[in-house]
Order: sequence, then C-alpha cells, then structure tokens
Amino acid sequence: MEFESIVGVGAKTAERLAALDDPERALSEGDVVALARAPGISTGRAAAIARAAIRDEHDDAGEFLATDRAREIYRDALSLLQERAVTDHAAHRLETLYPTGSESRVTEVREWVATAMEREPRQDVLDALDGVAPLDDPPRDRIRDRCLATADAETHAAAQDEFPELSVEVVEDTRGLADLAKGYSTVIALDEAFAGVDIAGDVQVRPDALETPEEVVPERVLSFFAHNRERLQAAARVHRATDLDSPVDLARLDEALAGLTEEGTVVGDEELDRLGRAVDDLDAAVSTAESVANDRLREAIEERDVTIEGADLLSLVEQGAGVDSLLSRELADEHAAAIDAARDHLVDSLQLDSGEAELATRAFPEEPTFPVEHDEGTVNRLREDLTAARDRRATRLKRDLATELADLRAGCDDLVGAALGRDRELAVARFADDFDCVLPEFGGHGVAIEGGRSPLLDCAFEAVEPVDYAVAGPTLLSGVNSGGKTSTLDLLALVAVLAHMGLPVPADEVRIERYEALHYQAKTQGTLDAGAFEATLREFGDLVAGGRKRLVLVDELESITEPGASAVIIAGILEALDGETTGVFVSHLAGEIREAAGFEVPVDGIEAVGLVDGELQVERSPKKDSLARSTPELIVEKLATEDATDENEVFYERLLEKFE
Repeated sequence: MEFESIVGVGAKTAERLAALDDPERALSEGDVVALARAPGISTGRAAAIARAAIRDEHDDAGEFLATDRAREIYRDALSLLQERAVTDHAAHRLETLYPTGSESRVTEVREWVATAMEREPRQDVLDALDGVAPLDDPPRDRIRDRCLATADAETHAAAQDEFPELSVEVVEDTRGLADLAKGYSTVIALDEAFAGVDIAGDVQVRPDALETPEEVVPERVLSFFAHNRERLQAAARVHRATDLDSPVDLARLDEALAGLTEEGTVVGDEELDRLGRAVDDLDAAVSTAESVANDRLREAIEERDVTIEGADLLSLVEQGAGVDSLLSRELADEHAAAIDAARDHLVDSLQLDSGEAELATRAFPEEPTFPVEHDEGTVNRLREDLTAARDRRATRLKRDLATELADLRAGCDDLVGAALGRDRELAVARFADDFDCVLPEFGGHGVAIEGGRSPLLDCAFEAVEPVDYAVAGPTLLSGVNSGGKTSTLDLLALVAVLAHMGLPVPADEVRIERYEALHYQAKTQGTLDAGAFEATLREFGDLVAGGRKRLVLVDELESITEPGASAVIIAGILEALDGETTGVFVSHLAGEIREAAGFEVPVDGIEAVGLVDGELQVERSPKKDSLARSTPELIVEKLATEDATDENEVFYERLLEKFE
C-alpha cells in the first residue's frame, strides 16, 4: 500500500506506519489501536489516519460536516456511542465511523450495524469484556544461561536478528565450542558441520534453530502468554458466553495457561517442584541431618559408662588416639546408627530418588567422628546434580509448553479480535436499545421524522417528548422562546449525522434524503462586528453557490446584525437556495422575512398552547404552515381573557389586536 496516497499522510508519517508489523491490515480494518503503536502517532492521529484511509477507499471527499456546529453534533453522537463500549479498543475503533455522502460507505456500515443491532447485550458478556484488550509483546529480557554459536557470518547476522535475547558467538572449531560450554549452561551450534562433536557440557547442534524459536527461546512464548493471560482468559469467557465460534480449543488454552505463572515459569509439575524444593532446602536439610546424628550420639555417650583398662588407655594415648578411636571401639554401633539416621533424614526431607539418595548417603562418611560433620564436596556435587536435573526438566517443560502455546498463537489473536469486535457490535446494540433507535430509510426529498427524541438534551432520555416533523425545501421555523426550536434543529442534525454514519437514529421512523453535506449555523451570542458579519455572509455565499445536496440548518441568524437588515438578508439567502435544498431557518422574524422574500416561504411553528403557573405549555412537534405566536402575545392574551377588569380590559384587547 502506498501510504502517502492517503490524505494527510506525509513522508514522515508513512515511515512511521511502515515500522508496524502489519500496517496494511491495520489500515484496511481501521485498527486505531494498532496504528497508534507506530512511533510518534497518538490515538487521535491514528483515528484520523484510519478515517482518511476509509475515505480513500470509498472516494469520499470528507466534507460532510461543513460547520463547527455540525462537527459538535458528530462528536456528541460519537461520544454517546463510545460510552457504550466496554473496552478502550472498541471505543477507539468506533472513531472510524463518520458521516459521509458516500453511498458505498454508508451501505457498508449499515450492513454491519443491522447485524450488530440483533446482538443481546447481556450483563455476563459485558462483564467478560471488561478484561479484554489487544495482545501485545512484553519486553524481551536478556537470557544469559545459553548462547548460539556459528562459524558462518551470514548465519551469525540472521541469528542476531532472530534472537536478540541471546548472545550469538562466532567459533571456528570444536575447541571454540568447548570454551563456550565452560561459560554457558547450554550452547546451541547452528552449523551442521558440528554434528557428532563430543564436548563436555550441554552442547546441542541445531541447524534448524532459526525455524523453531519456541524451542531455542521458549521464554519468549511463555512471557507473551503470561503477559496476556488475563486478556486471553477474558476473551475466552466472552466466547463461552456468546455465539462466537472460537478459533482455538478453549479447554486446551485453559490447560496451557494453568501451567504458567505470571512470571512466565512452568507450574503444576510435581517432579519439577520436588527438584526445586530439594535445591532450595539442601543446606537446611544437611544441617538438620548433622543435628540428628549428633543428638543421637550425645544421648548414647551420656547413657553409657565406658570402662577402659589401664593398659588399653595407655596404648591409646601412646598411639595418639582421640575420641574417634574411642567411638570406634566402644560406640561403633551407636555411631553407625546415628549416621544412618542422618542419611535417612537427608533423603526423606528432600524426597530424593534412588540415584540421588546414593550420592546423598556419601555426604555423611562412616568413619567415626564427633561431632558428626558432612562432606562438603559431596554436598556440592549433590547440589550440582539436583540443580542440573531441575534445570533440564524445567527447560524440557518450558519447551513443551512453549511448543503447545506457539501452536495456539495465531488463533489467540483471532480469539481476542473477535471478542473486541463483539464489543463494538454491542456498543451499537446498547445505543439502539438505550435511545429506541431504528435504521432510517434513505429516499425522497427532505427529512421526515416520526417520534424523534434527542439524547443530546440536558435531561433524562425518558423525559424527552417525542417530535414529529417533516421538512423539504427552504423553510422558516417559528415559535416561542424556550419552545424547542433549537432542540428541533439539533434533532434534525443528529438524525442526519447518524443516518449518514450508517447508524440507527433515535426515532420511531425516519426517511431522509441522501445529502452530501450538513451545514448547521448555530446561534451567535450578540451582534457580530463588521469583520465577523462579513465572514458569515461569505459562508452563505459559498453555500448557495455550491450546487451540492445539503441539509442547511440555521438558528436565529437575525442575531448577527440589526433586526431590519437581518430579515432582508435571511430572505435573500432563502431566495438564493436551490429549491432542492432542504433548509430550516429558526427565526423570530418569520413574518418580516416572508414579506421581504420574493416567493412564498413555508413557515412552520412550534405552538405554545398556554401558560400554567408562569410556565409555557408547548406542542413540541412543529405545525405545518403555521406562524407560531410569540410569548408576549400569549401573555397579553392571558391577561385579556383571565385577568382583565373593567378598567384595563380595553387596553389588553387593543394590545392583542396589534399581534394580528
């Protein structure tokens, strides 16, 4: 893939993307998290790149959101969707959804969404998803107990690339191998020429080592699975709780992970545990065995009355004999029993097998001494043998487990990927459930909403009153203050954004025209200065000259300048809009604008039906071809009908006539 062909991707960004393991897959799948692993690329930047790649695929200019307010509506809608994702990964992947005029892109997303809306967001599935995250590689620790050896420079370079955890040494002959074997527990020769060499130590000839890294460095595989254990177990729970087909044997995966500690060491092997305990407890066991022998001898000596004839004593003295000779002569049986007890304790406490026990018995010589002392050389040999046996078994177990896990590796990526994909689907399903959404129908002219309720309002969604509204062509929307005119524009904008993202919309039914852009001009705060006023008019100049299918929403444009001029300007804009353009202009100057316009401008109204305790009672669904009454008119009407007296009745009636 030519990365620089993607809009916004320059040479430096392309170089950073190329550093990823599989950038083409990440781009094609919109994998924001994977793209963010590239050096110097933030998550937000990765999402922008993913969207740009999708636009490139669908020949999409990416100009649907034409104004700041349109972009705000999109961000708010996306946030509502992302809040319903359990995992950060799914939330980031949802950022690749965006509104577009590309029919192919919208169709692609709608097909996925239709399936997603059928998913049931059960709590057990959501709980399982809480621990799922993309698999990643832990840092590779240096391994110092083994090395690789070769006489070939090319092989040396390849081995260094493949095994950065190991030292790779250059040797010319068997003498070089022998020297390495003195400094490493294991030496792996990579050249076939070394086959059959007889060298002391663990020297293996493995010409296939580069093709079997899990056997050469099993720690790499074990570390990966130990690091990702919780993510894999959570993904497995998701598969068990759903209808997802697992790409791996879950029972086999569970069993393999059960044999692995968080540190990446093998557990669950009784023989390895025995050998490990024997090495760890050897010194303590030898010391205790000495105490056992000496305690028995001391008790024997204390309980015996030893009688020595004078001539015998003189003979022993002349021979320079000491207590050892006395023990040999007078307490030989007791000494032998004490030595046997020491040996038995050592063998039993360390759970030594027959071969190990044979060496262990030599740790306590039969020659009579007091106090009894172990033979340090024999104990050291026993330690070396036990350590070597432990390490050999641990290495074999690590290789066996690493081979088993390596066979599951590719399937584990798919296992986690499917779980994260289900999270994205469930986010859509939860969004649709929470806001009573339906997939809109594309077609016709304009927008028609039945039972629409905006989740963007600052109140509980259940409290939002449903709105029915259909509009086509340029239209004025009138109504009292706080009657819901701006909320109606927000609902229209939200429906348009979600529909053109391919997502469901919060309504009972929606039919909408395919638009190429959404132009939403928000209400300004106060009259604009000359420069800002000019910039606003330029925006509308570009709008009416665009010739594209747009949905135009404008909120109280009269606030940009004086009311009299505003009515004329708005009338001129409405005249300039193509009759095919759907536009809703909220204004309190609907009457003045209609008089200034050169055509019969449709005016819809959000009607206030009365005042109760100072609160407006409003019919939220706009009424077609109706200029809604203002709040002042309602107040005057209330005074004229409810609070009038003989003295002020005429005054109120005359005021009311002024509104006609």
